[in-house]
Amino acid sequence: MEYIQAPATSSQGNILCCTCGTPIPPNPANMCVACLRTKVDISAGIPKQVTVHFCKQCERYLQPPATWVQCALESRELLALCLKKLKSSMSKVRLIDAGFQWTEPHSKRIKIQLTIQKEVLNGAILQQVFVVEFVVQSQMCDDCHRVEAKDFWKAVVQVRQKTVHKKTFYYLEQLILKHKLHQNALNIKEIHEGIDFYYGSKQHAQKMVEFLQCTVPCRSKTSQRLISHDIHSNTYNYKSTFSMEIVPVCKDNVVCLSPRLAQSLGNMGQVCVCIRVTSTIHLIDPNTLQIAEVDGNTYWRNPFSSLCNPRQLEEFIIMDIDIIRNQKLGAGAGLRSNKHTLAEVWVQKTSEMDTSQQYHCRTFLGHLLNIGDLVLGFDFANSNINDEHLNKMNPHHVPDVVLIKKSYDRSRRVKRRNWKLQEMARDRDGMDTDDERQYQDFLEDLEEDEALRKNVNIYKDVSKIPVESDTDDDGAPRISLMEMLEDLSLTDATGGEGADMMTD
Repeated sequence: MEYIQAPATSSQGNILCCTCGTPIPPNPANMCVACLRTKVDISAGIPKQVTVHFCKQCERYLQPPATWVQCALESRELLALCLKKLKSSMSKVRLIDAGFQWTEPHSKRIKIQLTIQKEVLNGAILQQVFVVEFVVQSQMCDDCHRVEAKDFWKAVVQVRQKTVHKKTFYYLEQLILKHKLHQNALNIKEIHEGIDFYYGSKQHAQKMVEFLQCTVPCRSKTSQRLISHDIHSNTYNYKSTFSMEIVPVCKDNVVCLSPRLAQSLGNMGQVCVCIRVTSTIHLIDPNTLQIAEVDGNTYWRNPFSSLCNPRQLEEFIIMDIDIIRNQKLGAGAGLRSNKHTLAEVWVQKTSEMDTSQQYHCRTFLGHLLNIGDLVLGFDFANSNINDEHLNKMNPHHVPDVVLIKKSYDRSRRVKRRNWKLQEMARDRDGMDTDDERQYQDFLEDLEEDEALRKNVNIYKDVSKIPVESDTDDDGAPRISLMEMLEDLSLTDATGGEGADMMTD
């Protein structure tokens, strides 16, 4: 379709075409559309058939020179990619409109109808509509080529933590899911003491390293191995390895600080409890409620290790409790916790109820405990601990028992838990059979610690309808509905999963 757009003028009669003599309205070329078509073709120079490259493995299109982009059929992204192919040839015309013409999805053809304008003879503006056909050719992208060649990764981030419990890893997994940093990974492999993230480019691996350094206290080492070298172009192909070691301290661990570190943290006691691990290690002194934060650099200069693991915690029952008020701290003391209450308690092991053996200690759980409550703690009095800092302490300053957390009925908590977390898809190799218990410990930590779950996406579990009664409420902390997100699931009318490619 072609026509001449003439300037708006006052009413006047027709003129004869200068070539064929047909009466036409006056226009700058004094020529009819049919004659003008024989002399001028404004679409000349614009190719009517163009090739685009498509990777069948990852379903991405090549955007020259080397970028592969995901585009749905008849989407804005695909239209923009096709028009960029014609950009150089359309520099002398004006693009008015562009749209897809329907083609069979398996025909390997994409047809786009273009409307262009151009000023021709004596200032006349000619508009033309034509169709450009794009032929889709298969070409494997570099990422898929490396996968098929079994040489698919160029960088690996090895995250390690030398500890028995994996609470820090579970927390780190939720942060990675929330910030979608796992999407660039070619493969995620879980091993005994950590996780390996494989990437197709060194830049993606460096982005993960920077994220880990801002998220958990850790230290890193970098190494690379030469794979190939082109002497003609002087190019090198390396495989890079980033080793990330997370501090070997988890939540609910009892630690013994060096005298120098304890003094620098406000003269707090050497025996402390780790109440949280985020970008720093949060410690609390059970004797004075002093709190302190130890970052990664401080830890590696003055390292300390956990004195016990969760399997060594024993169950105690509260025989008597006395809240301590107006506790005075010494000179140079640091901050005190406002969320905990200091108390003196007498406890007895549930395994020694037939004896009269009781233990006296101070605890930071005074706001949670009452007489008769069950609590988990570590028995220093009957343990043989080999720690360089603890062995040098005055025995009178080492507590008999350190209470860690209040104990609730786990089966009841699992039964009424109406929320869930997302998990990364990863390969598991040599996993411990104790993982399920450790994962339940992490879920309970989220319920008990509001500050910890602020960085975690918690979803409603619609498949679980909790049935509660008055006898089920044992005072265990819960997560409110206000903190839960709706679980996103895309389904079509047939009940199957929705299409991979969706358009606006």
